[in-house]
Amino acid sequence: MNKTVVSSWNDFDPLKHVIVGRADFTCIPPSELATEAKVPEDSDMRGMWGPRPQHTVELANEKLAGLVNLLEQRDIRVDRPEPIQWNQEVITPDFTTGSMFGCMPPRDVLLTVGKEILSAPMSFRCRYWEYLAYHGLMQRYFDEDPGFRWEQAPRPRLTDAAYQNGYFDEITIAERLKRTAALDFVTTEHEPLFDAADVLRIGKDLFCQHGLTTNRRGMQWLQRHYPDHRVHAVNFPGDPYPIHIDATFVPLRPGLIMNNPNRRLPDAQRRIFKANDWEVIDAAQPAHDTPPPLCYSSVWLSMNVLILDHKTVVAEASEVHQLEQLDKLGFEVLPLAFRDAYPFGGGLHCATGDVLREGSCEDYFPNQVAGTQI
Repeated sequence: MNKTVVSSWNDFDPLKHVIVGRADFTCIPPSELATEAKVPEDSDMRGMWGPRPQHTVELANEKLAGLVNLLEQRDIRVDRPEPIQWNQEVITPDFTTGSMFGCMPPRDVLLTVGKEILSAPMSFRCRYWEYLAYHGLMQRYFDEDPGFRWEQAPRPRLTDAAYQNGYFDEITIAERLKRTAALDFVTTEHEPLFDAADVLRIGKDLFCQHGLTTNRRGMQWLQRHYPDHRVHAVNFPGDPYPIHIDATFVPLRPGLIMNNPNRRLPDAQRRIFKANDWEVIDAAQPAHDTPPPLCYSSVWLSMNVLILDHKTVVAEASEVHQLEQLDKLGFEVLPLAFRDAYPFGGGLHCATGDVLREGSCEDYFPNQVAGTQI
């Protein structure tokens, strides 16, 4: 096997090496101030916690293995994390919670920017130790690539000061939408917090979703950490659960972005895309009315696709409307059954973490406009 080279500046240049998650030992974590934000009031997960049923773990791993097989058939190198026993308490000097989560979605934890892979300072207490599943891989990359930078954002303490206590007590969807539109979230500005999956990498520009898992202090930290990049805050007022950007705003290739039609980017924030001749199109409607059982995510995982290069995309096999839209846009579309993996952390993009994509750090937005940059 060739030695590792770490480099990735976006989500659409040709993919050569990737991490694909595993479902082993995944838990539904106990309720905490941050996770209450993610579980809808009518979810079948309300009040549940503990290890996920073994038959669902096996189904999810089967779908993840299908993704690995597809990628390897296209000569894309795949690495896998090392799951730990997630069904154990998280204990720190500041908090205790009854279990951890899992390692199906590397995209949530690992942010690859050029030759650096950064572990994010996540806001869920149950995910405090999740980066450990990738520790062995990071060690190997460090040994094999002398230019690789292995980084960890400041570890948050996640005391009660990091959250608005009582934020979700008897809150309606209308009230949620009002609060998210006003940039009023469960996370406070007490310390830098962000999930890697809230960061959209497009060359020199990083677009960060300000929402329930990423605060402005986290974006400010990213701007200082990447001084040669431009960090922009974006938000989507139509989303009552603004967690992770990759089922809301998805770059398909240079100059083309797919936006969730129910969670439109505000006009003021669209100006930078218009000023640089990027087209923002509405994603096709999902083929399903409901997510799979015991799933955190919305039906809009339909648009959570994995771009292999400027002409090739992997999408969920049952999402017929999304498959048709991508085909009409000129992509070679590779359908892959993946819904059984959704409850373990998300869709095809969520289940991967970039190690190597061809290409360099391009400036796709030379015409900057006021209003979004941190």
